[in-house]
Amino acid sequence: MRGAAQLTLRRVFLKEVGYQVKKILELKNIHKSFPGVLALQGVDFSLNEGEIHALMGENGAGKSTLIKVLTGVYTKDEGQIILDDKEVNIKSPQDAQHLGISTVYQEITLCPNLSVAENMYIGRSDNIIQNWKQMNEGAEKILTSLDIPAKATQQLASCSIAVQQMVAIARAVDMECKVLILDEPTSSLDEQEVEKLFKLMRDLKQRGVGIIFVTHFLDQVYEVCDKITVLRDGKLVGEYAIENLPRVQLVSKMLGKELDDLSDIKGESGESKVDEKAKPLFETSGLASDQGIKPFDFYIQKGEVNGFTGLLGSGRSECVRAIFGADKVISGTVRKNGQEIKINKPIDAMKNGIAYLPEDRKIDGIIGDLSVRENIILALQVMKGFFKPFTKAEANKFADEYIKLLSIKTASSDTPIKSLSGGNQQKCIIARWLLTHPEYLILDEPTRGIDVGTKIDIQKLVLKLASEGMSITFISSETDEMLRTCSRLVVMRDRKVVGELRGDELNQTMIMNTIAGGDSDAEE
Repeated sequence: MRGAAQLTLRRVFLKEVGYQVKKILELKNIHKSFPGVLALQGVDFSLNEGEIHALMGENGAGKSTLIKVLTGVYTKDEGQIILDDKEVNIKSPQDAQHLGISTVYQEITLCPNLSVAENMYIGRSDNIIQNWKQMNEGAEKILTSLDIPAKATQQLASCSIAVQQMVAIARAVDMECKVLILDEPTSSLDEQEVEKLFKLMRDLKQRGVGIIFVTHFLDQVYEVCDKITVLRDGKLVGEYAIENLPRVQLVSKMLGKELDDLSDIKGESGESKVDEKAKPLFETSGLASDQGIKPFDFYIQKGEVNGFTGLLGSGRSECVRAIFGADKVISGTVRKNGQEIKINKPIDAMKNGIAYLPEDRKIDGIIGDLSVRENIILALQVMKGFFKPFTKAEANKFADEYIKLLSIKTASSDTPIKSLSGGNQQKCIIARWLLTHPEYLILDEPTRGIDVGTKIDIQKLVLKLASEGMSITFISSETDEMLRTCSRLVVMRDRKVVGELRGDELNQTMIMNTIAGGDSDAEE
């Protein structure tokens, strides 16, 4: 809590010298409803000048709706938006920008084929866009002042995701934004990139910009934020100074219940009984793919939960994509119950009882314009064949069963899946694969970008399925999550397996040491 202590001292000092913090934004009694859904019910929110304010809550709590009301994507049904002590009426994103409210989203909305400078000025009325030299000089000046490691003339696509997000922030700052909204900006960044982004956020804070930070990473909230506002079920739970809200209490307020120690999660979900002496359900030998994965051996027993762990880019996802046939396998064999099988493409894996939830649900998972029902039955329909479609009654029966089983929050099975929260979209993809009754379920980052409550639900579901005999490979960037769910971990580094941990070896220290030191045999 070092950061919180520093903030407390800073506030005491400012109070002593009589400094009055300026409130730049207030949302009062905001209401917003959609057919069958009360998305926001009398929500208040305030933001001070030079403050980083976290907006927290489960998926479906109302965070995105509140942000969209503030930025003019949605029109509020009731309430007031007050900016610099004046009530404003924001009817469009352009209105918000003109008022000094800018948003940087998780998905980069810039043009990768253009230069950094062009991205910073495109779409603006400034005459500078017509003078290339002046535009590049202006962009370079902004990049330098914000210490962003990019050149004005380089193509945006050549920059890392973190730098692309910083360019989007620089664009917003140059447009004289008073309020900067960062919506899940760190979900695709590694630790070093996150620290660079935080440095920029702190710099903007010193310049007086008010920042609304939307994230699911609790550690990051406590590292960089001054205040937290918690929403639940479309209602305001409260606004808190960071030093007055311990993490356990934050999680409790987000869930609306007291949170027991998550280390008990295995005990709550029943014990899986893995027979280590039995023949593996699936195993690979010397498997390698065209994505640079070095030949690796792997096995999983019936009813086991194991996982691949390693730093970002280590090859975790590529290993399971090779097993599922999503990437081209260039060498090695796969066996099921001791018998060699051929998996050249995903449908081969599906017919052999393997299911795969991909890392990126938006690109490889959901089909946004289709309904919840159509997304849930998709994999089973593929296995049956599109020339043998399910009847409407059959499809409704399947969808309703799994909506109830997984507690998917949706107005109906006809609702387009893109309108659901991220956590409920993820549950729909899990439902899609459970409907095929797989023997082996691969879950790649199933809890990324979703709320704490849904994360716990998914972890409990994994262990429950394992206790019923399903084999599961679980991949997560959050090591704590892996330790809570897995009984064995395969450790990756530089796209090769460098170790395997189980039993007493399953702890943070051993994982980090194995990633750092590796296995001498693997270095050959």
